[in-house]
Amino acid sequence: MARADALAVARGVSSLALMEAAGRAVADAARRLLPPGSRIGVLCGPGNNGGDGFVAARHLKRASYDVRLFLLGEVSALKGDAAEMARRFDGPVRPLDPFQLESLHLVIDALFGAGLTRPLEGRAAEAVAAVAEAGTPVLAVDVPSGLDGETGAVTGPVLRAAETVTFFRAKPGHVLQPGRGYCGTVRVADIGIPRAVLDEIGAVTFLNAPSLWRDAYRWPSAEGHKYTRGHALVVSGPAEATGAARLGARGALRVGAGLVTVASPLDAVSVNAMHLTAIMVRPFEAPEGLASLLEDTRKNAVLIGPGAGVGEATRRLVEAALRSPAAVVLDADALTSFAGDLSRLKAAIAGRAAAVVLTPHDGEFERVFGPVAGSRLVRARHGAVESGAIVLLKGADTVIAEPGGRAAITANAPPWLATAGAGDVLGGFVTGLLAQGMSAFEATAAAAWLHGEAARDFGPGLIAEDLPEQLPPVLSRLYGVT
Repeated sequence: MARADALAVARGVSSLALMEAAGRAVADAARRLLPPGSRIGVLCGPGNNGGDGFVAARHLKRASYDVRLFLLGEVSALKGDAAEMARRFDGPVRPLDPFQLESLHLVIDALFGAGLTRPLEGRAAEAVAAVAEAGTPVLAVDVPSGLDGETGAVTGPVLRAAETVTFFRAKPGHVLQPGRGYCGTVRVADIGIPRAVLDEIGAVTFLNAPSLWRDAYRWPSAEGHKYTRGHALVVSGPAEATGAARLGARGALRVGAGLVTVASPLDAVSVNAMHLTAIMVRPFEAPEGLASLLEDTRKNAVLIGPGAGVGEATRRLVEAALRSPAAVVLDADALTSFAGDLSRLKAAIAGRAAAVVLTPHDGEFERVFGPVAGSRLVRARHGAVESGAIVLLKGADTVIAEPGGRAAITANAPPWLATAGAGDVLGGFVTGLLAQGMSAFEATAAAAWLHGEAARDFGPGLIAEDLPEQLPPVLSRLYGVT
């Protein structure tokens, strides 16, 4: 954002104009929340975030709000644009005093912005505690003070906002956990930074939304048929562990793969056959049997891991799949089987032309890659670089990362999506989209978004079996069918 501001100024946009627009956007948000005459406390910090607060306070005062501005530090210590906006404010400036933050209808938090990387302390920390104790609603400027805007990390006191107004683009900390839980409703205000600035910066972090991958989505065509929609293969576990593969297979079929086959160990063929109708079952034995099935290049995407079992047998199945020309999705046991042996997995992935997608949750990620410090975004990128594969790191803030650095953060997953088997369905969604020829990063991001959206539509009480059946209305909205 510092570079975005600088590039905007280099293109002739006044930095004062940017601050004026930011503060006015905050004031407009406050006016939507409360009627004139309401008591609003504006907490201003010593930097440009505080300058935004001074602008908001000026606009609200002129709109007949009872504005009480509190400054952390001295007016004489303010510099640059913040000092100028303080000069333009025509009201009293009070020192930040936690004991005066009572009986307010709203607190505007303009203490510190997204660039803060250290915990709040002293008067700022005391003010956070006082506002929390009073239960006053908070409108945050840029990010709630104390929140790391890059990582969403919380290392000390943080104000929990009902609403956050940020500028130009949302920040990773708005959507990564735990930061997302502190921001409330996030509104992005246009403050006059040209769109071309983003192109020059070369942003590689995105919010996972249809705008990111819609153009790559493969919809059925009038000339198409099931053989042009791809053939997904899902590898089943033994007889006592077949359900996970069937969940993945159902997900692949429902998301649009033309054909889906469950590759079944001999002892599990009858179990799988009794439960499947539109999905085919093919028996196989050992890695050689799986390799033989994948010699049919029409089977162009394979999911392996759900219910597969952990150990050398699964490692050999994974290596057989990775020797094929099919796109490969590795989930669950397929990943845990390589715990402590990342070099073997990397060697199997290296040099492949077809896509490889890894879909670990946190525990599986650490087993394969070891402990990696940082946010989910940092860890997913690390995994992608280390493995040479697309990594979908699952959680409430699922991140999709590719080795080149591009990443997408998914923010639409509801709490009830954390249910047994949901990850198996997600693996099936990814596999089904890859089978249809969708590019790997976009397919993985689309699958994660569709997964979250289906869960949101269904609501509380969701179980994994519901997810594929909830997908059609989501796809209809995406396609534009009402």
